[in-house]
Amino acid sequence: MWKVRVFTLYPEMFPGPLASGLYKKALEKKIWSLEVVNIRDYATDKHKTVDDTPFGGGSGMVMKADVLANSLDKNIINNKEPVIYLSPKGKKFDHIYAKKILDKNINIICGHFEGVDQRILETRNIEEVSIGDLILSGGEIGAFVIIDTVVRLLPGVLGNPNSLSEETFEKNLLEYPQYTKPQKWEGKEIPSVLLTGDHEKIKDWRLARSEDITRRRRSDLWEKYNKNK
Repeated sequence: MWKVRVFTLYPEMFPGPLASGLYKKALEKKIWSLEVVNIRDYATDKHKTVDDTPFGGGSGMVMKADVLANSLDKNIINNKEPVIYLSPKGKKFDHIYAKKILDKNINIICGHFEGVDQRILETRNIEEVSIGDLILSGGEIGAFVIIDTVVRLLPGVLGNPNSLSEETFEKNLLEYPQYTKPQKWEGKEIPSVLLTGDHEKIKDWRLARSEDITRRRRSDLWEKYNKNK
């Protein structure tokens, strides 16, 4: 079972979308599990303070190292479990990263405000991870992205396991166009090769379309693809 523990100031956001569809079914089958930790429960003052003003001045607030450390230390028993902090400064989260943590129980810290005290990152061996060059109001949405990406890779989650080997990014190629019924719609016909029943021709057509789309839209992937050919 793949286990994920989320540290957040907004536990009511979970499981959210993870309580529906294939995620819910996988939870019920015990293919994966979710634990949510409310960081605020580990504040020690009567006001449950989790943030304070930054030393040196500046706008916004910073999450306190002592409170966050308290929440981590009392919930993470196995020190070998990766601890991820969602941050724009972090390593890019992608398909390759997701596959690397498939066999590891992970912990995700959802930041808020202007970030967290740098000392917690250094003393708890926390890896900063980014889901893209963008700024979110909090790390919860990023946590959903990571969990979604990993869960669907777990054996037994998708109905057709062959779907994974044909997906975008698996071979550094963007996916070919897809079509379904009706055969003719608003004057547009589907490509005739898809009606031939010739699986080799269809395979070649799909590969050619994937290569063309990748070459035109993602030069970075196209370069990787050619290196691995």
